[in-house]
Formats: sequence, structure tokens, C-alpha cells
Amino acid sequence: MLVASFRKDSGDTLIEVLFATAVFSLIAVGGLALMNQGTAASQRALEITLVRNEIDSQAEALRFLNASYIAAYQIGVSDYAVNTPAGQWQLMHNSIVASGLSSASPFGATGSTTCPSSPQGSFIIDTRNATFVSPSSGNMGLAQTFSKVIYDAGGNLTSAAGIWIEAVRSISVNDNNQAGIGYIDFHIRACWDSPGQSVPATIGTIVRLYEPRG
Repeated sequence: MLVASFRKDSGDTLIEVLFATAVFSLIAVGGLALMNQGTAASQRALEITLVRNEIDSQAEALRFLNASYIAAYQIGVSDYAVNTPAGQWQLMHNSIVASGLSSASPFGATGSTTCPSSPQGSFIIDTRNATFVSPSSGNMGLAQTFSKVIYDAGGNLTSAAGIWIEAVRSISVNDNNQAGIGYIDFHIRACWDSPGQSVPATIGTIVRLYEPRG
């Protein structure tokens, strides 16, 4: 005699399905958050590298102009050909004297949520042509992505986005041993909005260059 046997398969309950869905959602959201953090960190690292290179280029251009001016310097001569590096240093020097900055502006203050506009008297160097870009050129602005000097297809400087130089000139001294020399502190600064950060990213350095005077 055959006896029929039936097995009743029970499915997942609604609570089990909801629990599984919640666990999957937490894992997926956590994974996406980690991916976003990693992407943002990588982008910040790339931006910092690019901005540091831009700042180094400005510093090297300043050193080049300074060395050229010292090489061409003659006591009593105040006019140098504008199309020469020495002439470009002289143009920059005259602008620095006219601005009369006694100290650099505050920079990188804790809690600041926006990048400052470049202060009055600040300037930039066209590193491709080793020329001084005066504060009155109107080429200074805020960074749209990261701090950089922007050139057009022809290699002409169009704007400086979120990067500028503030120059503080030393006062003259009465010491006869130092009366013929002086120095200028160039504060090279960069500020831009970096992804994943609530405050702007800032990088700065100071280059002190000596110059003959008299």
C-alpha cells in the first residue's frame, strides 16, 4: 500500500525580507561612501601636487628675475630695458614700493569658509615669459577648480585663479655696512575649494630675495 507523502516548503517571512534588504542597503551605502572618500582624497592629493608645482614655478621665476637684476645692476642706474629680466624686476620693484605694504595679510585663518580675494597690491609672475603682471592688470581672480595660472592657446597669460604674491619690502637701514642692500619677502599664496572639505585648501610659502640698493 502506497502512502502519499507531502512536504510543505515555507518561504521567507516579510520581516526576514525587510531585514535582508536593510543589511544590503547599509553595506551598499557604506561602500559608496568609502568610494567617494577615496576619490575625494585622490583628487585633493592631485590638486595639492599641481598647486605646489605652480607655487614652485612662481618662486623660481622670482629668483631668476632677482639674479638677472643683480647681474645687471649698476650704482646710479635706475632704468633698465623693459624687455629684459632686469627691467621686469625693476618694474616689480617700483610696484612694490608704490604699494607700501608693511606686512602680509592674514592667511589660512582657522574657520574661514571662503577664499579671500587677492589683496590690493598683490601680483603674479608670467612664468612662461618671465614677466611681471602688475596688480592693475585685472587678471587676479578666485579659483574655479584649483589654484593655477591660466594661459590661452597662444601662451599668453589670461588670469591667475586663486594664486597671488604679496611682497613686503625691508626698510632702509642706517648701518653703513648694510646701507647698500635690502631684501623683499615674497609671500606666495594659493587658496581654492577642495572636494570633501568644508573649509578651503590653502598653501603658501615665503621667498626672501636680497637686492642691491643705492
